[in-house]
Amino acid sequence: MANPVVGTNVNGDGVFGSSEQGRGVVGVAKAQTGVEGNSTSGNGVYGSSEQGRGVVGVAKAATGVEGHSASGDGVFGSSEQARGVVGVAKAETGVEGNSVSGSGVFGSSETDIGVHGKGGRLAGYFEGDVEVTGDIRLSNADCAEDFDVAETVGPGTVVVLGEEGILVPSDRAYDTRVVGVVSGAGDYKPGIVLDRQSSQSNRSPVALLGKVYCKVDASYMPVEVGDLLTTSETPGHAMKAADSAKSFGSVIGKALRPLSKGQSLIPILIALQ
Repeated sequence: MANPVVGTNVNGDGVFGSSEQGRGVVGVAKAQTGVEGNSTSGNGVYGSSEQGRGVVGVAKAATGVEGHSASGDGVFGSSEQARGVVGVAKAETGVEGNSVSGSGVFGSSETDIGVHGKGGRLAGYFEGDVEVTGDIRLSNADCAEDFDVAETVGPGTVVVLGEEGILVPSDRAYDTRVVGVVSGAGDYKPGIVLDRQSSQSNRSPVALLGKVYCKVDASYMPVEVGDLLTTSETPGHAMKAADSAKSFGSVIGKALRPLSKGQSLIPILIALQ
């Protein structure tokens, strides 16, 4: 059996389907392609629907919907209330994207979820394990973990362990209860956030590794680049760790920018020790 629907056009749409209540284009094939469209400068396959699906492809042994493009999108899906593109497979890949110079699969979200997910502003969501054979490149700075906090603490605040493991702003010098710095201040946002979950308590991401902006008080002693930092008596602020005997177990990290006087946010490299 040949292809049930084949659309070829040099300048326009290969196959165009429009429906107000049903499906724009439906193609079903047992051994070949359900719907195939080829176009030099227009849409290979275009489907539009106000209540149903724009394009549906069903195949038992081959590809349900396949899109190829020399300079545009191979398959493009857009939706105002539902999912742009949905791929379901029992034994093979649900959605596969391959690109020579661009993104194989791209997901973006402005208000809620770009690719099927839960929560808010997720560009992608996966149920199950994720295996990556190449590198993972993150644009943001630190590795953080969510903790319960006793009060609303702003980004850049130095926090320590309080009662029952609840975090509170630091308020004493050389405090070995120090946990880290609340992530998200300045130009640095968390690249990875661990243990993010729904909770009745206040939760904040605390930077445990990487670069983060931290509240620092240089009133005790000027801070130079490379100085180790510890907690201070100024609530939520770090200071230069000048006493090596007291520093063990209370060091937060290393200053990446000097602060000669007063209080300010400066970038530091988290190195709890």
